[in-house]
Amino acid sequence: MGYDSQALAKTPYKKEVYTEQQLAEFALCADPVTGPEYFMRNFFYIQHPTQGRQLYNPFEYQVRLIDSYHNYRFAIAMMPRQTGKSTSAAGYLLWYAMFIPDSTILISAHKYDGSQEIMKRVRFAYELCPNHIRAGATNYNLGSIDFDNGSRIISATTTENTGRGMSISLLYADEFAHVRPSVAQEFWTSISPTLATGGKCIITSTPNSDEDQFALLWKGANKMEDSHGNPQQVGINGFRAFRSYWREHPDRDDNWAAEQRSQLGEDRFRREMDCEFIINDETLIAPAKLIDLVGIEPVYKTAQVRWYKQPEAGRMYCVGLDPSLGTGGDTAAIQIFEANTTEQIGEWKHNRTPIPEQVRILADIVKYIYGFTKDEQSIYYSVENNTIGEAALISIEQFGEENIKGYFLSDPTRGAGRYRKGFNTSHKNKLTACAKMKTLIETNKMKINSRPLISELKTFVAAGVGYAAKNGSADDLVMATILVTRMMILLQTYHPDLDTQMRDFGESMILPMPFIATMY
Repeated sequence: MGYDSQALAKTPYKKEVYTEQQLAEFALCADPVTGPEYFMRNFFYIQHPTQGRQLYNPFEYQVRLIDSYHNYRFAIAMMPRQTGKSTSAAGYLLWYAMFIPDSTILISAHKYDGSQEIMKRVRFAYELCPNHIRAGATNYNLGSIDFDNGSRIISATTTENTGRGMSISLLYADEFAHVRPSVAQEFWTSISPTLATGGKCIITSTPNSDEDQFALLWKGANKMEDSHGNPQQVGINGFRAFRSYWREHPDRDDNWAAEQRSQLGEDRFRREMDCEFIINDETLIAPAKLIDLVGIEPVYKTAQVRWYKQPEAGRMYCVGLDPSLGTGGDTAAIQIFEANTTEQIGEWKHNRTPIPEQVRILADIVKYIYGFTKDEQSIYYSVENNTIGEAALISIEQFGEENIKGYFLSDPTRGAGRYRKGFNTSHKNKLTACAKMKTLIETNKMKINSRPLISELKTFVAAGVGYAAKNGSADDLVMATILVTRMMILLQTYHPDLDTQMRDFGESMILPMPFIATMY
């Protein structure tokens, strides 16, 4: 091989004499069409977890993977765990750096350890390359390699600003679906302009949420125009989609799958091996159920209120307001449910509406429903009265409760020696309502029509001893839904049809009568 085991990196700019065979091998590696596969089959060494050092011998699906890396400017691959996507990428990146001069290659991974692991594979392969194949290194360390042909490889953790200001020839983003959604979105917004001048991009990952940045790119890659205008079969976003399956790996069969299912559990197996978009976090609603929640477009709108179903006479309705200051931070939200069927029929949210206006919108919604039912006793409304909610109570008093055509429903919880209107949220009653909402949704009793609400449910995760929005996400629509759930729990005791709809199997708990109070 001509490999000096004492030299980790080849001395740069050093003149050497090579044989005709070595020159021929170099020429084959440098071939712009077949070079990557030839290099990786003949000079790319990997470290097998049980068999140690060995020459890369790609499986059939890995040959197709390398082809997608090389022949498409933008490539996105969704593959099961431990199927060689990162190893194959490491070999291709090393080839690219050594045989495409003056290239800047950025390796971006969701964790620092991830980017370092890929660089470790690159360095391992580079150190085992014979000198007549590998380029000289002017800088050689854990996080980057600079070559004497002007190319360099840099590794970094994926953040909002990773790669900003760089002229990137090739971006490799590893396990992109597992980058925090807000970070992934900002990263992609920041990095896209740096690729606009002709840079390549390779993205690989197992899936996570079906609404994160990876999922959006994957879906775009699978939406294609007609073949006449799209001969390369790339998606509308310019990405070539590559998909592999665990059965394509020659060492995996039904017995392997059964063992993995018993070790990982069904949800994790479906996500990490079957590559289904099942959320990795401990969500309140079961991940497999979240996949089934689709949502619909609003049937119509009244101002900013989205309606998914028109109110009907003879039905009972619950309208819950989770208020906010309206200063652009937290969002105020209103949920509207048909209580008899526990179906969501409408919603509203906004982050710059002041509290008095939030109350007016609540009153307009109740009035709108009354126009169909002609029955004030069929409409119940309430507000969450913690902290900011006190201001909402004052606004309701000033607006005039008599001007809102429905019943102001309140939790009969005594506080400070008196009844308070609305619903006060404590850790205990929030968990109770979360549990009920979870049961209703997972047993298909509660129908969720709103896509924005479904999106929030996908990031409503375990936090400490309770549930809250995942860092960087919102839960305003969820909290308004929890408020409505609490309202329906109270109404359950004296509405037979609602009791049937809300009752759990074997449930025998007797709940207190709801308290329809006058303003204190």
